[in-house]
Amino acid sequence: MLRFAGVGRQPVRNTHQHTKAMPPSWPPSGANELGIATLSLGNWREHRLTPRLEAAAKDGYKWIDLFDECWAAYLEEHGLPGDHLWEPTPENLTVARKLGDLVKSLGMRIACTQPLRTIEGIKDPVERRATFDLVAKRFPFMRAFDTDLVFMCANIRTDNGVTSDLKTVARDLAELGDMAAEYATADGGPMLRIGYEGLSWAVRNTWSSSWEAVRFANRPNVGLIVDAFNVLAVEFADPYNPEGHGRIYSTMEESIQILTDSMTALANTVPGDRIFFFQCGDAELVNPATFSPPSDPNTPALLPWSRNHRLYPLERSHGSYMPVEIVTAAVLATGYQGPVSLEVFNSSLNKPGNDVPTTHSIRGMTGLHRLMKVAKSLPPFWKGHEDARLAMDQVIGRLQNQPRSCEKL
Repeated sequence: MLRFAGVGRQPVRNTHQHTKAMPPSWPPSGANELGIATLSLGNWREHRLTPRLEAAAKDGYKWIDLFDECWAAYLEEHGLPGDHLWEPTPENLTVARKLGDLVKSLGMRIACTQPLRTIEGIKDPVERRATFDLVAKRFPFMRAFDTDLVFMCANIRTDNGVTSDLKTVARDLAELGDMAAEYATADGGPMLRIGYEGLSWAVRNTWSSSWEAVRFANRPNVGLIVDAFNVLAVEFADPYNPEGHGRIYSTMEESIQILTDSMTALANTVPGDRIFFFQCGDAELVNPATFSPPSDPNTPALLPWSRNHRLYPLERSHGSYMPVEIVTAAVLATGYQGPVSLEVFNSSLNKPGNDVPTTHSIRGMTGLHRLMKVAKSLPPFWKGHEDARLAMDQVIGRLQNQPRSCEKL
């Protein structure tokens, strides 16, 4: 058993109350730095990591979200087994430091590693401890990369071996936070943080249910990850809805109203410093006549859409149709000061060719700049009915005035 996965540690208590500070000015006066996930610059099977990082640096990104698959491929480029990517051997850690130094030499930083999957809510104590040990193995690598954050996706398992019980999930998040804090105390380095993200196909699939678990965990180094695509995939969009908006509502106005109400709650209840990272992405309006749900009952219905049809924000020419600016404005309204980062998966990223990282990097940066401008132009809908009505009209006008096109799959 790893030293930092044991029981009996002194918990790191969250000494501040979850209360909102004075709301920031709107639009916010500061500028959030921009980032991108390594998988949003090209697939690891076709594209080496270094050219992807160089493309991102050239276009002005400051933060890199390092995916496990890309790290595994980088190890293999250096003659090491990619299937042992989190074994803290001297050789693996040497390559990790090399990657961290490379990113910094390009004027960027590694913001986080991800994803931790199927971690919380495991009932069997032996399986639970083994899973937590795997989390602890990442901590030395986080030091080598010079990053302090690891993402944990909400559990998608629905079998009898797991539970989504709030007390259990919060207990697990708290223990993971304590493990990370104990490691940081032992080596004298900066605090390590655990971010919790609600996937749109997980049991805890909303920002509010994820925030609930983070609050109950009550650890200063356990925080919320907000992903605009996953928020919108639950609270606005449905790829199988031929209307191209909303999950059950018959009009665009109703769909935008529901989303705006939810984002008002986020802006008014979540302190900005409790959001550890913000990811954004849009999506294609696909043709439900040809875009069928997966035939495998074990595959989440939203997964094929998520993995193949995300887009950079507000890419009208590629068929985007999501009101990403509402989510972005709400996150900024909390006082969040961290990176605004792209997490986009699309089949175009899996194609070979040296131009894939460069063209997608440019598209991503163009989308981010457009998103930040549009989001900051919205009236502060979280402040009152009149501002909310004006903001909704602005978003609806943008969506209705852009061409509607369905991707023929």
